[in-house]
Amino acid sequence: MPLVSARTRLATLSALTALGAFASMGTATAAVPELDGSWAPFTRCPVDAPAMLATDGLDTAPQCVSSFSAGGSIKLGNTTVVTGRTDLQIGVVQNADGTSTVVAPPAGSIIADSATVPGGLLGLMCPSDIPFITDICRQLSDARLNKITATVESVGTPSDFDQIAGVLTDMPIVKIPVRIHLQNPFLGSNCYIGTKSNPIMLRPSNATSPSFAVERFNGDGSPNEEGDMSRLNLLGSTQVDKTFAVPGASGCGLGLFGLIDGAVNLKTGLPSAAGKNSLTLNNTQTYLSGLYAPGLVAPDAGKVMSQNWHSAVK
Repeated sequence: MPLVSARTRLATLSALTALGAFASMGTATAAVPELDGSWAPFTRCPVDAPAMLATDGLDTAPQCVSSFSAGGSIKLGNTTVVTGRTDLQIGVVQNADGTSTVVAPPAGSIIADSATVPGGLLGLMCPSDIPFITDICRQLSDARLNKITATVESVGTPSDFDQIAGVLTDMPIVKIPVRIHLQNPFLGSNCYIGTKSNPIMLRPSNATSPSFAVERFNGDGSPNEEGDMSRLNLLGSTQVDKTFAVPGASGCGLGLFGLIDGAVNLKTGLPSAAGKNSLTLNNTQTYLSGLYAPGLVAPDAGKVMSQNWHSAVK
């Protein structure tokens, strides 16, 4: 293992501390519109994506899917974090042969609140007798320096969407590639669990049955029992996933010989094989919307869907 001089350690610690203000800012997200009426849950539906606009209403039909949870938890290795709000939104192209293609919003399918990691850095990698890590641990009496936030981020387009699974239990509904961004002054700005090339693959399913309802509405979102649009409401289920594997942390602490990566992985039990990790999303609110009779507006179903969505923007 390379030796690090005291002067180098102190200089590096100063540089990492200076990154604190940047790291604490989190990830900015673009403003999303508010929509009227029954369109309200679909603020990020990619109705203007080429694949959605190209749907004709005969061989292909466009749909919007939104699934929201106000809170839950995620266990990675031997660390469990209580999560905040999680909002998944996707577009879906339903094909005549029963298959489907998922279309992601421009800013990614998932937007999630940052969660605080219990114990912060003290719990994540201290005590430690690893050179350099020991120096960090000595400075963590400052709560701001100790705090770690974890944010789930999309790193690719979801796949394997199964509309029927959303109504049933114990069937994966969709496969979602994500990574988890760990933020703390000492971790730098590029500390992740999972990467774009090696993401965490979540496959949530209903552990409890949701309530089921269908409604009709006009293109602008206003209620109408004979409207051109329909919405399926699947509410109140607990969604879980215990099937995903978790890779080790990488990019932490400016890549200094991988020491911080190693310390984080050692304490958290990463990488962690499938079956040792879990995700729970409480009281999920899932909605699926599309044209009630897309064939009636063929070959312009995608264009009509987009026009309807835009007419509901406040």
